[in-house]
Amino acid sequence: MLKNCCAITGHRPNKFPWRYDETDSRCIALKAVLAEQIAALVNVGFTQFLSGMAEATDTWFSLIVLSLREKNPAIKLHCILPCKEQADKWSASSRDLYHSILDRADSIVYVSRVYHKNCMLERNRFLVDHAAALLAIYNGERRGGTAATVRYAQKMGREIIVIEPLTRLISHSDIAPGPAHS
Repeated sequence: MLKNCCAITGHRPNKFPWRYDETDSRCIALKAVLAEQIAALVNVGFTQFLSGMAEATDTWFSLIVLSLREKNPAIKLHCILPCKEQADKWSASSRDLYHSILDRADSIVYVSRVYHKNCMLERNRFLVDHAAALLAIYNGERRGGTAATVRYAQKMGREIIVIEPLTRLISHSDIAPGPAHS
């Protein structure tokens, strides 16, 4: 785990009411809050950022980090991919964006070379295992990859910053305190 490292988790387009319409005012506002949170992390010393490169949340995060890196070369984007085929079934525009981000990343790690049933879960655990903090765009659902990643980060004692996608309210869950001393 790197103390200056933050990973992202969050929903894919189908979990947002605007789906793929990033011109929707709610999407624009959510991206602005995400950018503010990443900038705040940079301001307290975070320089390493891990993205699983899924559509929507991970992509937005990656683009914001790359933009911040233009002004601060200490900032690094590391793309942690579940498998080589991750973007194969995406739309052409989503694939083009994905590859343009990979081309600019500071490093690319493949958790698995080929797709298998658990490669997304393994990617999500890799993200948490290598980061001190997890930034999550999370609607509170109990099921799904984002929920499982947030729970794993809690179990591992990571700092978690949650942005609720519709209200854009931010909650912090700091590292759980140890046992009480009497």
